[in-house]
Order: sequence, then C-alpha cells, then structure tokens
Amino acid sequence: MKKKIGVLPGDGIGPEVVAEAIKVLNAVAEKYGHTFTYSYGDVGAIAIDKTGEPLPDETLDICEQSDAFLFGAIGHPKYDNDPKAKVRPEQGLLKLRKSLGLYANIRPVTAYDSLLHMSPLKTEKIKGVDIVVYRELTGGIYFGEKGRTEDGAYDHCTYSNYEIDRIAHLAFQSAQNRRKHVTLVDKANVLETSRLWRERVTEIAKEYPEVKLDAMFVDNAAMQMIQNPKQFDVILTENMFGDIISDEASVIGGSLGLLPSASVGDKTAMFEPIHGSYPQATGQNIANPLATILSAAMMLDHLGLIDEAIEVRQAVNASLRNGMVTSDLAKEQSYGTDRVGDFIVNCISDGEESCAQSNIQAGLSTII
Repeated sequence: MKKKIGVLPGDGIGPEVVAEAIKVLNAVAEKYGHTFTYSYGDVGAIAIDKTGEPLPDETLDICEQSDAFLFGAIGHPKYDNDPKAKVRPEQGLLKLRKSLGLYANIRPVTAYDSLLHMSPLKTEKIKGVDIVVYRELTGGIYFGEKGRTEDGAYDHCTYSNYEIDRIAHLAFQSAQNRRKHVTLVDKANVLETSRLWRERVTEIAKEYPEVKLDAMFVDNAAMQMIQNPKQFDVILTENMFGDIISDEASVIGGSLGLLPSASVGDKTAMFEPIHGSYPQATGQNIANPLATILSAAMMLDHLGLIDEAIEVRQAVNASLRNGMVTSDLAKEQSYGTDRVGDFIVNCISDGEESCAQSNIQAGLSTII
C-alpha cells in the first residue's frame, strides 16, 4: 500500500515525539511492504516566527494532499503568556480543523493494568476502563460569533442538524463494534442547543436498535467520570463539553503522555497526542512519545491497516509492562524519548518475544 502522510511537528516537544512515531511507521512499512511518503509543514509558534501566520497556506496544502497527517503540539510561552497577542498558535489549529472539515474528534481512554497505581483515582474504580469520546469539533461556542460590547463580551453557540447528525452516526457506528452503549452528554435542562442535540441524537438512535442510548447532563457526567468511569462506553458530546470531559478522563490513565486522538473529516484525518507542547522539556529527550505512537496506530486503523495498528499497540503494551518508559511514568529507572521509540521499533521488527524483560536485561534489545 502507498500512502501520503503529512507531518506537522509543531512546537516544543512536538518534533521529538513525532520523530519517534515516524520511526514506528517506517518499521511497519518495512515489515508489511507498504510505502509511506512524508511531507513536512510548519504550524503554531514556529510558523508564526517564520511567516507571521500560525497556519501557512503551504502547510494547509500539504494536509489537503495527504491521505492523513500527524500533528505534534503547538504553543510557546511568548504567546501563551501574552493575553494581548493578536496572532496565537492555537489559531492555526482551529483554522486547520475548520478548513479541512475535521468535525469529529475521537479520544480513546484506556486504563493500563501496569499503570493503575499512577492514577489519582482508586484502582478498583478504574481497572478495566475503556472509553472513547466523540467530540464535535467544528461547531459550537468555539466557532460562534464573538465580540466585545461597551461593558461586556459575548460568545455565541450555534449548531445545525447536519453538524449533530454526522458525528452522531460515527459514535453509534463505533458503539456497534464495542459494548453497544452511547452516552450523550449535554445541558438540555438549560441550553437550547443541547435540546436540539438530544432531539437529533434520540431520532438517530432509532437507526441503531442494538445500541443503548442514555443522556447525562454535563455536570453529572463530570462527577460520574470520577465516581464510576467504567459505566461509560462511547461518549458523544458537543465541542466545549467534549474538550472538558475528555481532559478530565485523561487522569484515569495516569499520564497525558498515553492519550492519542484523531480528528476526522470526509476527506482527510489528523492524528495527534492530546498533551501540549511542554516547552520546558524541549530538547531534553524526556518527552513521552507513546501518545504520539498510539496516534500513529489510530492513523493505521483509519487507513485500513488493522493488523499493523494492533501490532503497534501490542508493542506499546510491551513497553509499559517492561518498564521501558520515560520519566513521567517511572521516576526511579526511566529511558529517553528516543530509547522508548527504538524499543517499540524493535518489538515490531523482531516480534514481541524479543522485548521480554529477560532479553532487555541481557542486552538483546536494540535500545540497550
């Protein structure tokens, strides 16, 4: 298979973690006989510094011409700490989503057995958690009309039937292949847009009779995510609620460095870790690359390379089981960003048995 992949490393640790994901994709391509060609573009603070724009036209062209693209992270203190900055790195990401029609953000949240102790939540509450959040990404309050009045400000939230319907179908289709349960998170007791969401999703649910649908107010959902996260299978929600609830869910796994995401449209899709640019760690070889590598696995799924995606996830599981992780996951004995990437590559190239703890200690793994 031949595929064109766009690569937008971005700012901070973005280039470092994306480099490890590319190494993993190259290992997959070599093992399975695929050809991946990469086109690189700037986005975020680095793009502002070079061109004055957070998303140059050249970068947008790369994304439009790619079958899918990897995104690292954006943000820099000189913009983050300046509330009066007219041009900001985040504007590039919002423009990217809107220009490419990336309307569905998909965030899986998994509690790995070997890392349960790292979560602030009790082990018995999170063991076995397997959630995927479907967040509408190009509508709602983030993209509504906004402005200032003489003595205040406003942000408008609007949604159309079409915007709700298309992501609802994706959520129900996902649930069909999982535990057949969709939870709509809204605020229908207060917001007119939420009442529209509930009407449309309830109607669409009739097309998926094998899938159970329930609805939950967002404040209750935030509480339930801490009290009983195992009740959730597929969460479907609007833009701002999804932003908040998926970040809250991220603490279940114990580290932001383990959470991948996909942003999907009708023509292309973007895959990125949910963590930020972590500028303090730039160039120190300590950033956790696993979320970006798992994002690459989601890309392989999207491209129809299911077996390859499974193998990448198995290699990530092997790294977690064997303690081949960065310092955010193991304070006493940890490894650099590049070493963790090399370990994943070795597991894919030589088979998971080559990555057993006994072989690592004997120096047989390529990371030693």
